[in-house]
Amino acid sequence: MSNKIWKSVFVVCAAGCLASCSDQMDYNEYNIFDKDYITQNFGNVGGFMTDIYNTVEYDFGNYSSGAMQASATDESEYSLLGNGIEHFYNGAWSPTNAKASVWSNMYKGISTCNHVIYELQGLSFDELKLNNDYAAQLHRYENYKYESRFMRAYFYFCLVRQYGDVPLVTKQITAEEVNSIERTSADEIFKFIIDECTEIQSLIIEDYSNLGEFSTGTEETGRADRLAVLALKARAALYWASPLFNPSSDKERYYMAALYTKELLDAAEKRGKGLTANYADLWDAGSFNTPGIMKEILYGRRYYKNSSGDNLVESNNYPVGIEGGVGGNCPTQNLVDAYDMINGKSISEDGSGYDEKNPYQDRDPRLEATVAVNGAQWPTYSGAAKIETFQGGINGEPLTGATPTGYYLKKLCNGAISLASNSKFKESRHTWLTFRLGEFYLNYAEAVFKYLGGADITSMEFPMSARAAASKTRQRAGMPDFEQGMDANTFWTKLCNERFVELAFEGHRFWDVRRWKEADQYFKNIVEMKLIKEADGSITYVRKNVSRQWDDKMYLFPIPQSERSKNPNLTQNPGWE
Repeated sequence: MSNKIWKSVFVVCAAGCLASCSDQMDYNEYNIFDKDYITQNFGNVGGFMTDIYNTVEYDFGNYSSGAMQASATDESEYSLLGNGIEHFYNGAWSPTNAKASVWSNMYKGISTCNHVIYELQGLSFDELKLNNDYAAQLHRYENYKYESRFMRAYFYFCLVRQYGDVPLVTKQITAEEVNSIERTSADEIFKFIIDECTEIQSLIIEDYSNLGEFSTGTEETGRADRLAVLALKARAALYWASPLFNPSSDKERYYMAALYTKELLDAAEKRGKGLTANYADLWDAGSFNTPGIMKEILYGRRYYKNSSGDNLVESNNYPVGIEGGVGGNCPTQNLVDAYDMINGKSISEDGSGYDEKNPYQDRDPRLEATVAVNGAQWPTYSGAAKIETFQGGINGEPLTGATPTGYYLKKLCNGAISLASNSKFKESRHTWLTFRLGEFYLNYAEAVFKYLGGADITSMEFPMSARAAASKTRQRAGMPDFEQGMDANTFWTKLCNERFVELAFEGHRFWDVRRWKEADQYFKNIVEMKLIKEADGSITYVRKNVSRQWDDKMYLFPIPQSERSKNPNLTQNPGWE
């Protein structure tokens, strides 16, 4: 390979949304330099790692000009008409409008990873040799190749879940080779991810908070460690076992998913990890350095524009009617209905106590943590009024951008932020939770249930039942465990619902429904709630059904036509020809 670094691949581009991925990793802008320059000092090489970490996905409303991917599902509806998120369900999605950012970003990340793995090894950094922390810095550098291999596997996971078969590039290749490479089967991609994680899990740094003599003095909580590797392997195995990628219903894949997830849970427990006490704390500004919150986070993508933080989530989702609010990603009635009553029964079950005239009373506490309902104090900063989402209310229709569903988003937002022009607290740090333990208890429940065939069945290898694992996140919220003795269909419905509730707006729903191949059940209809304030002050709640388009070809994304024009060997996904 030429010593000249390709600008399109290796330059760390200046962008509006820049994230520092650890307490030590700072953003730098690099020009085009030759290999000798890049490798002559530790900081230059470290810049490539920053670029890799900055490629990790997050979705604080950046998916489509403020819209989260959640608004392409039954989780939410974007309040401003004409946003590109509508293309997922209005027929405008196509190979020429392929939503191709993941394709380009992930392959850019893969190229940078391959460069670190093959071109930036065996260095000694003479300029550091007289420093007291030389051994620690060299230890950090030696870990780069394992971080890069983990990130490369992560980028391939993002690609395979979206496209299925994709080109597998595990070395540096020429531009000519790039434009002639064929797609590799999804099976082989998943095997690659799992094998890579298995190989590096004992090689990558186990715990950055316990480096001993190799400590640099600052806990690098934003870097991928052994638990992150185990998490990726376990999640990839579950996706590979799911109907979208497992048409023959091979139960051995569910066995492997259960085994790898148990391996992760056991390793996390050994490290002292566990569920944080308060669900809402997971999105606190201090989540990255608060031990009681960090205990659940296995890996998170930091997002902030400067040392104070940012207000991207709040500016994208605060209610219309307050200064700076645009409405944004508004939770649907579908999601609100998913929250059980505090007694553990769904709102439609006999004996639940659900009152249609007082619909938010005695509900799962995660509803209040996630959704801002009419009359709630939201935002929470001093002087903010209680929101009015009824027709004609200060935050309701017919105001432009007002919630069409009757709700606003609280989860992920910091309600103490005021977007007012005279505010002194306009920004705070945010962390996108790529992997957290709550997800993996539910992943384990799914894999064990599918493998063993029942909610309460255990084995010597899997002593925790699917029901027990699925109850973990409910226990944290103060909700009753799932009842014993449920039949398979009932438990599956309950488990899917628990994922809907627990993982709302964390980027899972879009992919869960696809990998289950259950979009006909969930994505063809959303429900809005129209609130009408009567003369006596009471509220009447009126449901409105809204149809959305779905075609089974949408289980996978179209291969971008721009890529196929450059490379005729890229075949198109079924239905998108």
